[in-house]
Amino acid sequence: FEEPEDPSNRSFFSEIISSVSDVKFSHSGRYMLTRDYLTVKVWDLNMEARPIETYQVHDYLRSKLCSLYENDCIFDKFECAWNGSDSVIMTGAYNNFFRMFDRNTKRDVTLEASRESSKPRAVLKPRRVCVGGKRRRDDISVDSLDFTKKILHTAWHPAENIIAIAATNNLYIFQDKVNSDMH
Repeated sequence: FEEPEDPSNRSFFSEIISSVSDVKFSHSGRYMLTRDYLTVKVWDLNMEARPIETYQVHDYLRSKLCSLYENDCIFDKFECAWNGSDSVIMTGAYNNFFRMFDRNTKRDVTLEASRESSKPRAVLKPRRVCVGGKRRRDDISVDSLDFTKKILHTAWHPAENIIAIAATNNLYIFQDKVNSDMH
């Protein structure tokens, strides 16, 4: 299982950012999920040539690879997880953000694990990271991301819509009491 590399995208960091930091088999056993520095990929075990789906986790960091290399963040090993029906993928990111990708609708959401969000009945609000100067009120600039706050470990309950997120010395458990779009 190796994706052919586009020579036009080759850089000093290519090997580092394409190194697999996590791999998980789907519950059905048909697929494999891999996480590298910038993407999550879904592979069909019957088709080794290339992934069948690729999700950009934090492509907005591509222009910051030099400084991420200098502060060793480029070597961070993010994990990934499947939900119980293999229809949604979850992985961590910086700033205590975690991402969910719905494989059926192709929708994705960025959420933040924080003390505010861990209060009973708190509703997680989607977040957006933007690169340019123009942004909405709730958006966060890529330049203000906190790279010391990172979610490297994530887990999804195999039967319930419950997720566990490890953020430095905190463990967050979120349960979807209402049927959300990302279950």
